[in-house]
Amino acid sequence: MAATGIPPDPPDVLVTSRPLDEYCALFDLTRARLAALPGPLLDCPGGAAGLVAEARELGCRVVAADPAYALPLPVVADRARAARAAMAAAMAARPHLYPAPRLDRPDRPGRYLRSWDRARELFAADSAAHPQRYVAAALPRLPFADGTFALTLSGYLLFAYPGLFGPEHQLAALAELVRVTAPDGEVRVQPLYDGRGRRCDHLDRLRYALGERRIASEVHRFRRAGDGRTRRVLVLRAADRRRRAETNIM
Repeated sequence: MAATGIPPDPPDVLVTSRPLDEYCALFDLTRARLAALPGPLLDCPGGAAGLVAEARELGCRVVAADPAYALPLPVVADRARAARAAMAAAMAARPHLYPAPRLDRPDRPGRYLRSWDRARELFAADSAAHPQRYVAAALPRLPFADGTFALTLSGYLLFAYPGLFGPEHQLAALAELVRVTAPDGEVRVQPLYDGRGRRCDHLDRLRYALGERRIASEVHRFRRAGDGRTRRVLVLRAADRRRRAETNIM
């Protein structure tokens, strides 16, 4: 199932190791909702996260896609460890962007980054045992059929690195994520800002362009448990789904 000849991520893209609970907090999801999904879940990019292994324990069918999977597993693990070090440095340098109690002290990561260590270990074991769950692929072209996934998640990529992914690339990538998602499913994308906390200044224009492609969008706002801060997630759906729902109500 894995593709060949796919280049690795650009060097400035971190291969992160987020655990399932962090996914739930970032995308405003719950374990119960994931367990009740009527179809497969896609994580793109998957990095070295524990989502595939942990969500499988809930009964989910999960696939992760990432260009890094074209690399040998030890190299991916090394990049994940480098990402952990980079995150520790960023948290120390810009603590206002990261909610307490993620740092025990400004100069020492606490339980938060230790959760990354556990997630990375889960990823390494699961990808070695079940490589078919980890597909080497890069946006904006994914090797999946139309409507394959009930829910698609995309975190810390398209808006996090504006120097690497401009508006045209973002539009093509978002449309591709919708293409591989079922008409009754949805795509969730976060964050909507870059690594320094600067919000995407062309999001409205991007959403208009998505609408021209018959893709409905909304910015879902919610208060994240633990710190009370308002979070924003871009939610995308096939526009036909909205029309069908309105017809059923009538």
